[in-house]
Amino acid sequence: MKKNRRKLFSGNRKVLFALLAMFLSLSAFAQQLTVSGQVVDIQQEPIIGASILEKGTTNGVITDLDGNFTLKVKPNATLVISYVGYQTKEVKAAAQLRVVLNEDTELLDEVVVIGYGAVKRKDVTTAISTVSTKDIDQRPIVSAAQAIQGKAAGISVTQPNGAPGAGMSIRVRGTTSMNGSNDPLYVVDGVPMTDINFLAANDIESMQILKDASSAAIYGSRAANGVIMITTKQGAKGEAKIAFNSHVGITQVNNKIESLHTAQYKELMDEIGMVSLPDGLTDQTDWFDETYRTGVTQNYQLSISNGNDKWKYFLSGGYTDESGVIKTAFYKRYNFRANVENQVRSWLNIAANVAYSDYTSNGIIDGQGANRGGVVLSVINTPRYAPVWDEQHPDRYNTNFYGVNITSPLENMARSENNKANKNRLIATGKAEITFLPELKFKSSFTIDREYGNVTSFLDPQKTSWGRNQYGEAYDERTLGTVLVFDNILTYTRQVGKHNFDVMAGASWTDSDWSKSYINGSHFLNGDIQTINAANKISWNGTGTIGSQWAIMSYIGRFAYNYDSKYLLTVNMRADGSSKLNPDHRWGYFPSASAAWRISSEEFMKDVEWINDLKLRGGFGQTGNQSGLGDYAYLMRYNINRVWWGTPETEHALPSITQANLRNKDLTWETTTQSNIGLDFTVLDNRLTFYLDYYYKKTTDMLMYVSLPAGQAASDIVRNEGKMVNKGFEFSVSSKNLVGQFAWGTDFNISFNKNKLTYLALTPAYYDGKTSDVVNEKVVRNVAGRPLGGFYGYISDGVNPETGELIYRDLNGDTKISTSDRTYIGDPNPDFTFGMTNTFSYKGFNLSILLQGSYGNDIFNASRMETEGMYDGKNQSTRVLSRWRIPGQITDVPKSGFDMKNSSYFIEDGSYLRVKDISLSYNFSGRLLKRWGITRLQPYFTASNLLTWTNYSGMDPEVNQWGNSGSVQGIDWGTYPQSKSFVFGLNVEF
Repeated sequence: MKKNRRKLFSGNRKVLFALLAMFLSLSAFAQQLTVSGQVVDIQQEPIIGASILEKGTTNGVITDLDGNFTLKVKPNATLVISYVGYQTKEVKAAAQLRVVLNEDTELLDEVVVIGYGAVKRKDVTTAISTVSTKDIDQRPIVSAAQAIQGKAAGISVTQPNGAPGAGMSIRVRGTTSMNGSNDPLYVVDGVPMTDINFLAANDIESMQILKDASSAAIYGSRAANGVIMITTKQGAKGEAKIAFNSHVGITQVNNKIESLHTAQYKELMDEIGMVSLPDGLTDQTDWFDETYRTGVTQNYQLSISNGNDKWKYFLSGGYTDESGVIKTAFYKRYNFRANVENQVRSWLNIAANVAYSDYTSNGIIDGQGANRGGVVLSVINTPRYAPVWDEQHPDRYNTNFYGVNITSPLENMARSENNKANKNRLIATGKAEITFLPELKFKSSFTIDREYGNVTSFLDPQKTSWGRNQYGEAYDERTLGTVLVFDNILTYTRQVGKHNFDVMAGASWTDSDWSKSYINGSHFLNGDIQTINAANKISWNGTGTIGSQWAIMSYIGRFAYNYDSKYLLTVNMRADGSSKLNPDHRWGYFPSASAAWRISSEEFMKDVEWINDLKLRGGFGQTGNQSGLGDYAYLMRYNINRVWWGTPETEHALPSITQANLRNKDLTWETTTQSNIGLDFTVLDNRLTFYLDYYYKKTTDMLMYVSLPAGQAASDIVRNEGKMVNKGFEFSVSSKNLVGQFAWGTDFNISFNKNKLTYLALTPAYYDGKTSDVVNEKVVRNVAGRPLGGFYGYISDGVNPETGELIYRDLNGDTKISTSDRTYIGDPNPDFTFGMTNTFSYKGFNLSILLQGSYGNDIFNASRMETEGMYDGKNQSTRVLSRWRIPGQITDVPKSGFDMKNSSYFIEDGSYLRVKDISLSYNFSGRLLKRWGITRLQPYFTASNLLTWTNYSGMDPEVNQWGNSGSVQGIDWGTYPQSKSFVFGLNVEF
């Protein structure tokens, strides 16, 4: 009986438990609320991938392709809706919701990358500019440096040469060195480098520019010219994403300079009297059409990314191809990147970044006269009556110019058509971060940066006159450089109430090993085999090998403190030891300090509601420079002189050695000391943000190559020679003019910089910038008390109506014109540079217009010496049709054969305003795209360099034949011009 009752009780208990479980389940179900809704932006466009999280829990989802979501939550729950770039919103849970997210115009919580770390924008105490990267995939950008132009105050970015793949000239707050490098230091994913041609712009996530010494001093000896911090894209938690970006476009020359047709040319030659031309010549060739073409640019980039709580990855690959507007010029690049990160343990995070690129280019001969291979000038200088090919030798270019020393642009292009410059670059970084405590972390990274370069050239022995003269030439140069970087950084962060501490200490080691081999050959049978093995003669002195090494050891530290983000202080210190400098002066110490006061957080500002943020900043620090020095600059070096062994007397001859330079035991760092004061100001509900900065930079112990007086054992020495000052003012403003369905935003920046060379110790004046062989004088003179790069020559007071000669001003009053009458005639340094971007959006349409320009800079147009000089048999531009011909004629163009000098006659205003980019795009959306799994479909059209307003008469005002030189700027001498482009592109993500 008891047994039966036990069985009955047992069975009832099971039923009871089952009923209880069902009741509890129903009870729990009854306590849950199913929320359905949509998340949209202020234009009512769905936001894909927005996060919806039940506050205080880990319960959450993300929105789908239509911005929709469904989530079960507790009754009376609060939902937290967030998405990158939008303000986070909290709403009360309801069965149906439609949530509108506003764009995040509050920049104070933006994370800014700084040296060996990151900080929120609101806690920045130094001068740092952030370059927007959100429109990079809608612009035809090949070089990452192009993304900076016109985008940041205090940063002058010019493209001095328009050749495909040509580098950019970047100056951060002016020119700081005369002979050394003025390029900023690039830090890509924490790795310092000086060249970023390998980097595809589409791989960039963020760019910050450390402008003042208090921000850049953490990079010490390499930061005198500013630091550009670049972070590449990483994988993100969520669904896998595939992105494809492509564009195809055409490029055309902006400006055409017309040359004289044959009848006009003959009339000029008759006046000059140096060339006797037969009658009956007519135009046969338009050399502009033969030389220039419509270039084509192509770019294709594909990336795949994904991630979760433990790991994330970003993979990308791409191909870029540019054919220039001059027929032989091109640039091609293949790039690949892999960024991988894994949280191996709660205390251990590892990551690897690998980037590989292969890029090849070919340019033209420029910066030379037409008779020396200069292509751009020969387009104008070659008479139109001449045919392209020699009628007697159809495989040769025509050289019959009736005794005039001219080579046509096609022949000049043929001299470099077989040239190639190829580079392969591999940058691989391994990182590990150990978290000892939540506040204490140790990060170690090791990087190998290996670059292989191969430069080859071949000159056909038959096609060109120079090739026939040399019996053909070939050159092969191979370089291999390996840079190793080993960083170890320990950081400690702690918050005690409103007190915040951030301490960093570490060490960095850099080692470089570089080698080059080169060989020259000549005397080729024909042009069929273009390698050195087909040469019958190997150059005696043009063949050899070179190698060098250098290293830097560094110790770094930083202490940052802020109280409630109201009172902020940052102190940096770096010590660098360089093998390039004498052991007694090898170590340089570069301190900096900066502080900030958030005035808007004070009690007395609490009722000023229209001010959102007001912060006063100030800083001081020192940075160094050793760039431009040879790897053994302080040592005495020697030249090896080979002795010909082809005679019985010299059969066993040995090379001789001669001294190349003097040793300098006192050689030390070039140091730049900079102070900065700034104001950050945000008002009107974060609609307007202002940044103002004033800086003063003084460079001392400038590294310079000094020529010694004749009779010395060696002709030059590297020494710390001079001093220079840059001071200026920067202003930038970001404005949200209209918000809503139709949005309009403006970003404007303007920079004023004054440069002065204040002291030279040994040599009182440095001359540079020689152009025309006829004038045979240098036009740049650098002396203490003047801005760098000043143009020096004669003042021209116009054309004498009676003689047709240029009137040169007699400055010393001795009634004759001599070299003592020369003075400063121009300044290539602008009064200010500026950039403005306006962005408009309406529904799916987006329009961006970038204006960029310069004001107050002069250009020495040396090209006009060749195209308006009228001194020999070269053809000239149509401007000489206004030349003086009869006594009493009033004109601003002198007579043919006038006395030509470096003078203000060739100085022109280089100011310009340029429509740099106009981009129009449209974002498609709809159920069909959702069905195909496409989250972004955005075609776009971009026009670059569309319009330029300038008084400059040359082909392009943004020019400098001396490229990135610090001492010579603003000279146009047959320089490859920039071009305008029209590009169609497509961005797809799924």
